[in-house]
Amino acid sequence: MGDSSNKNKYSILLPTYNERENLPIIVWLIVKFMDESGYDYEIIVIDDGSPDGTLEAAKQLEKIYGTKKIVLRPREKKLGLGTAYIHGIKHATGNFIVIMDADLSHHPKFILEMISLQQEQNLDLVSGTRYVGSGGVYGWDFKRKLISRGANFITQLLLRPGASDLTGSFRLYKKDVLHKLVESCVSKGYVFQMEMIIRARQLNFTIGEVPITFVDRVYGESKLGGSEIFQFVKSLLYLFATT
Repeated sequence: MGDSSNKNKYSILLPTYNERENLPIIVWLIVKFMDESGYDYEIIVIDDGSPDGTLEAAKQLEKIYGTKKIVLRPREKKLGLGTAYIHGIKHATGNFIVIMDADLSHHPKFILEMISLQQEQNLDLVSGTRYVGSGGVYGWDFKRKLISRGANFITQLLLRPGASDLTGSFRLYKKDVLHKLVESCVSKGYVFQMEMIIRARQLNFTIGEVPITFVDRVYGESKLGGSEIFQFVKSLLYLFATT
């Protein structure tokens, strides 16, 4: 399927915090789909000092798949998503960066769809969307769906970003584009994903979308609590005021 004369290399960034059960599965799936496609890739695991032994699991995976495929770039403590990406980009040898969650809510098969859309249209960034075409959310209760849709709706209303899924964290970027975006972003955490899309539009980068199905966390706690929603709305209003 893949064209081996294609000089592109994909660095897949997996920020982890307490994902010991999920990491071996997600890595296995990424390896399976990327190997079948013939694309050159590496998986960069950025663990933020997980107390559950995620890093030990990652070291086992490094032994199994080798240091060319699995690149471990841990950090001492929980420093958040935004900085995890900056940390990851520094160590990435690919000219494309894939960002996804390690908790099995994102299926690696969609990476291949993102890559082919990117190649067809030479896009700067491709975002997985839960809200278009065949995209969807599984395992979310009504409240979570309402919050997610609501957050997305408010954002569309205020900022008209030209993308249907702003809080999604499953994306493919040209590395230099991601670098520019990260440098121009001010938010941390949950809103970071959204700001990336808004800045991308401001800087006139080309954005494509691929429908994805999103499966809620298999293990562990949901990341979206009341305090995060409050932070989200607050940051959103800040972005609205400044962009």
